[in-house]
Amino acid sequence: MAETPVHLHFENFSGARGVQLGQQTINLIAGNQYLSNEKKSLILQLNPIYDASHTRNRTTSPPDSACFPGTRKVVIQGITSWADTRIILSKTPVVHIYWFHGFAGSGKSAISLEIAKIYAGSGRLLASYFFFRNAGDRSRMDRFAVTLAAQMAAAVPATASFIKAAVKADPGLLTQGVSLTVQLEQLVYEPFLAALKRGLIVKTLIKGPFLIVVDGLDECEDRQGVVTFIDHMLDFFKKHPSVPLRFFIASRVEEHIRTRLENDGVLLGNLNSHSANEDIKMLLQASFQGAANNDRVIQEYVRIHGEWPTKSHMNRLIWHIKGSFVLASTIFKFIVQPATEEDPSTPMDRLPLALEMNGLDGLYAQTLARSQHLPHFRNIVSTIALLREPLPIVGIANLLGIEPFEVIHVLLNLQAIVHVPGTDEQGEVTLCHTSLRDFLTTESRSGHFFVPPSFHLHLSYYCFGSIYESSDRPAHRYRSWNLHVVQGSGLRISACHESALSHVSLQPVLLLSLSA
Repeated sequence: MAETPVHLHFENFSGARGVQLGQQTINLIAGNQYLSNEKKSLILQLNPIYDASHTRNRTTSPPDSACFPGTRKVVIQGITSWADTRIILSKTPVVHIYWFHGFAGSGKSAISLEIAKIYAGSGRLLASYFFFRNAGDRSRMDRFAVTLAAQMAAAVPATASFIKAAVKADPGLLTQGVSLTVQLEQLVYEPFLAALKRGLIVKTLIKGPFLIVVDGLDECEDRQGVVTFIDHMLDFFKKHPSVPLRFFIASRVEEHIRTRLENDGVLLGNLNSHSANEDIKMLLQASFQGAANNDRVIQEYVRIHGEWPTKSHMNRLIWHIKGSFVLASTIFKFIVQPATEEDPSTPMDRLPLALEMNGLDGLYAQTLARSQHLPHFRNIVSTIALLREPLPIVGIANLLGIEPFEVIHVLLNLQAIVHVPGTDEQGEVTLCHTSLRDFLTTESRSGHFFVPPSFHLHLSYYCFGSIYESSDRPAHRYRSWNLHVVQGSGLRISACHESALSHVSLQPVLLLSLSA
């Protein structure tokens, strides 16, 4: 039976952790179809990360990056030309892996999203995974393989029976003790090959090879897991040089990634070599026009003084931004953010200030300064920067022993660089870009805004207090507590200690003894 190209939407669980299903009926929608109960059961059994794909709610599960319509055409065309290459028609050996790298804020995640959307639309996207640092499981490799497998089961239903058979043959395949290579082999690669050999995906293959998009690989905190994934992927394509499957990987240049992917079997794409000035100009012009349509202060200024920003302002902004889309976006938010009692300045006042800032660092410092005089500023910002998993406003307040309104008071001035959810209890407070965490944790860049590693110990105390004030004492709080103790004190934990830490009841005793 030929497969029907579909893609799985995980909005039902976007941002969710520890979902309790009970007797609820969950509709997992694939394309225009509802997945069968059997496939739903398989996907729920795999327990994927629901906010790791390109269909996630980007506001609550960063990165919140998307290409502005009409931009990055040349870059995207280069990637699609590679992804569409058919082995039969190619005169040269086909390269199955494309490593797309560039500096922080250059727009890699936006391009990854666009590529994922293009191939989801044609039914050729097998899976997509967007890593993000300090985002719980999404910043680790533990559930990477099962998440790819769950998406593949929905996108290519012909693979589902083979995934199910693998799980049935080895129920322990889904446990944490199983190696990443075994999970990738038995849950992703072998089911795809099995469906391919049986001719079950011929209909879609007529359009071209399938694609897996992996964004932000440098954001994965499990460096050894990243190396294992890359080595195993390279080995897979050596063994199967004709397989109609491609991997598009986007990341910054990190040594553990570079040494593996600078390989004859990998096509390298440097985003920094593509000028983005025209695209950034298009983005800024549309953004400022949109702001003017909704801001009476700007409208009145333009009525009296004429065009704003002027062409001179725009040229200086583009030169100042130097190809960084995250800087362009953050500067725009800084300029047009609403006036507050602490900062009553207008967008026209802020534009010259933005032009004087030293790139992202200057912008981060200027924005943080708006709230630095407020109570609990340092604890709130340090907590957001270092937490292993993001929390809602109420969660941060409870952890620090303060009122939710005090957290909101600090965050409202920081909305150019921090995502503030619309409600206190739902939605998590997240950084708009990973570069802000880098800024805050690098003393030479952040100065008096520096968040020292020792603050992990403060967080461990807060987590410890939260554990013993809670009746349920969930395991993730123990994990957060012990990780902050380790990072704050510089402890080195042996393999046997690490194994013992997996037993929740032993963690407090063991860690206190280690600290001593």
